[in-house]
Amino acid sequence: MAFNGKIAFVFPGQGSQHVGMGKDLLSNHLPRTKELFQEGSNAIGLDLERLCLEGPEWELTLTANAQPAILLVSLTAFFALRAEGIEPDFVAGHSLGEYSALVAAGAFRFTDAIRIVRKRGLFMQEAVPPGQGAMAAILGLSREVVQAVCQEAASSGVVEMANVNAPSQVVIAGEVKAVEAAVRFAQAKGGRAKLLQVSAPFHCTLIQPASEKLAQFLQGVIIEDLKIPLITNVDAEFITTAREVRDALVRQVTSLVLWEESIRRLTQEGVRIFVEVGPGQILSGLIKRIERGASTYHVDDTTSLHTTVNVLKGIG
Repeated sequence: MAFNGKIAFVFPGQGSQHVGMGKDLLSNHLPRTKELFQEGSNAIGLDLERLCLEGPEWELTLTANAQPAILLVSLTAFFALRAEGIEPDFVAGHSLGEYSALVAAGAFRFTDAIRIVRKRGLFMQEAVPPGQGAMAAILGLSREVVQAVCQEAASSGVVEMANVNAPSQVVIAGEVKAVEAAVRFAQAKGGRAKLLQVSAPFHCTLIQPASEKLAQFLQGVIIEDLKIPLITNVDAEFITTAREVRDALVRQVTSLVLWEESIRRLTQEGVRIFVEVGPGQILSGLIKRIERGASTYHVDDTTSLHTTVNVLKGIG
């Protein structure tokens, strides 16, 4: 089977975690897998193998734990793909996934990325006290209507668009009362809405303190120019330099994630094949909604690894 078009690797963000993720990759002794689990655990003083394989779920779901765990499993899958000779033309990641993408592109060392996302998660948890922030997915309404809903609910507090994930799928974030008001207004306009189980309202101005702390922390981290172009969440534009990486990551904390725009931009550049690298297939589903003609594959265990490799090498 032969393909025309370029390949993009896309890396999932928070919400893709689940107890047991990475177990199959680890138990099959894929290249570098055991070393990555050990290096990641040592870098942040957390037993990531136990956390990923055994949980418990509530502990894995904590922002400061979920972020390094997802990055670890995603990069385990990435290095397994690379060992098979599969390389992307472009990379992208959804929120947290942008850090996995940056390691794949050569901007960060793996252990530095693990340390950064652990701190990023802690900064986010600290920025808004538990119970004061919320997020909700709004389905069935356009981006423009959701923006109007947020403005309508602003009298109840801060509420903003956080992610534009796909046509008629927008996530909002802010103070609890304001998010709940926006949900009611969205439902009154014919939309469907669901409050999300999160520990902080990501990608909104409420977590500005996290952005400031991250900016300071990143000053002490070595960032290299990218070997593979990455399209950013904040601008849906391609970047290749260390300076652009630092700027994009700091702004990303409080900025709207332009996922739909990013996928459309990648297809404009000739990408026809998207490989979701890491736990779950959330991004594959979104991509199919954005670009129906795209071919999507995923890698999160040895079965999906072999299937994807065989297809992309023209064997399957």
